[in-house]
Amino acid sequence: MQRTMRLKRELENIIKNPPPGISCVTKEDSADVLDASIIGMKDTPYEGGVFKVEIQIPEKYPFEPPRLRFLTPVYHPNIDGAGRICLDLLRLPPKGTWRPVITLGGLLTSLQMLLTQPNPDDPLMTEIADEYRFDRSEYIRKAREWTKKHAFQNK
Repeated sequence: MQRTMRLKRELENIIKNPPPGISCVTKEDSADVLDASIIGMKDTPYEGGVFKVEIQIPEKYPFEPPRLRFLTPVYHPNIDGAGRICLDLLRLPPKGTWRPVITLGGLLTSLQMLLTQPNPDDPLMTEIADEYRFDRSEYIRKAREWTKKHAFQNK
């Protein structure tokens, strides 16, 4: 009951006061799965891209973090080919920083910021992390290319 009420309140808040460039709705066939969209921020290789994210809400939410994965392919050191995300907010302590006070809106904003500021020190994709560190212009070129190929709505 607590989970359902919290989820409903958080989704209403996202709809009424959406964080810039973020939307989130329940999937038609399931209250435990949400569909979110994140628009790539200006002056990043992801600018103009619309990135689809699937959110699975666990039974113990908010005491356990949601499981997120990108459905849109993203060229990024902290996102792998299956869309899995390496972000400390998505893990419970001691390895992560998830706390029950974190909202879905806050989590999606953090994910949007991860696109802006990758963390090459905690990568899922070591080759991309090395490229980000040592050949930034090539990383930016490839990230822009992937964004145009996979995340633009008017293909």
